[in-house]
Amino acid sequence: MSPPPTPPSASRIGQLDFIRGIAVMGILLANLPAFALPAAAYFSPLAWGGHRGADAVAWFVNFVLVEGKMRGLFSMLFGASMLLVIDRAEATGRSGLRVHLTRMAVLFAIGLVHLYLIWWGDILAHYALVGAIAYLFIRLPARLLLLFSLLFLLLDLLMSGGVAAMLYGATPPAADMVREIVGAFGTPPRAALDAELTAYRGTLAQAAAYRWTHAGSPLEELWIFGLQTLSAMLLGMAAYRAGFLTGSWSRRTYGWIAAVTLALTLPLYALIGAHSIAGGFDYRWIFTASVILGPAIRPLTTVGYAALALLAFRADGRMSARIAAAGRVAFSNYLGTSVVMLLLFTGLHQFGTWPRATLYLLAPVMWGVMLAWSPWWLDRFAYGPMEWLWRSLSRARREPIRVRRAPN
Repeated sequence: MSPPPTPPSASRIGQLDFIRGIAVMGILLANLPAFALPAAAYFSPLAWGGHRGADAVAWFVNFVLVEGKMRGLFSMLFGASMLLVIDRAEATGRSGLRVHLTRMAVLFAIGLVHLYLIWWGDILAHYALVGAIAYLFIRLPARLLLLFSLLFLLLDLLMSGGVAAMLYGATPPAADMVREIVGAFGTPPRAALDAELTAYRGTLAQAAAYRWTHAGSPLEELWIFGLQTLSAMLLGMAAYRAGFLTGSWSRRTYGWIAAVTLALTLPLYALIGAHSIAGGFDYRWIFTASVILGPAIRPLTTVGYAALALLAFRADGRMSARIAAAGRVAFSNYLGTSVVMLLLFTGLHQFGTWPRATLYLLAPVMWGVMLAWSPWWLDRFAYGPMEWLWRSLSRARREPIRVRRAPN
């Protein structure tokens, strides 16, 4: 039997890797409709993919348990990991600011490639921009980080609430605004849907050309979702500073947090989802549910999910080790999933042909791949392929990737 590999860093926090593994597996569930169906179908099943029977059930379950929550969890972990990297850089005498901004610049570039060449739903470029802003808060204690997180969330909700008020007739909304909201949260004009279907059922080059003109820009994303993302990152920074995300609290405390937060929020999500179905998926309600009501209670849900994951984590558990390995190479798993889905739905001309409910059959297959290849890879290499590329480009040198094994 070969000796154990030397770890790539002085120490890893297994709990963070485990939660990140849960998040990258869960975010696949949220993203499946966006990979396979027209963009508007991500929020509204009226747009495409079916809205009755099993398809309605699939939308409902995803809305209650997954949509937005895994992105929120991922954003929390991004904030926590950001602090971890900066702390370790400064502990070795390097500039935390320089290390962080260099990493964000490289991440932004990778995100642009992902956005325009692979998938319109990229989150990496957005994280890079928000992450650069989040640096301004890294010296704050946990309580102030939590306070700013709540303030930014409240500001985001007030801005979105103003838009919703216009949609419901408080003041006449601009025609362009209504058109954009209907296109994102309702049913776009048939001509727009046909153009999207034609592009993504064509060649990879046709799909890339369509993304170039229709995917929007990270600066637009920053304006629309920046406060919400910053709030989640600061929440993750506070949770890391307080020891919550590193498993420092008692199991009893994690149990109470998971029970209370999920018992409070999941029934509310169920009520919101049921009202969406009963109201015929009216675009105004879908906007309100997805941009205001859901995000308002999402931080509690993501904290509850994190607490539940920490309860499930076992330092010596085989499944915990596999999930943690998937979390260690979450960057590679995230981008790898996008490539696989691009090849399946555009490369094989399957875009828009699968019913919504059927899409979720892909999840166990992709999870199996993640849980199989991640530990296999990490037994041989110190970093995932994309993690290695990010690290090498950020440091402007080719980092060693092979695992260094102790001598016999």
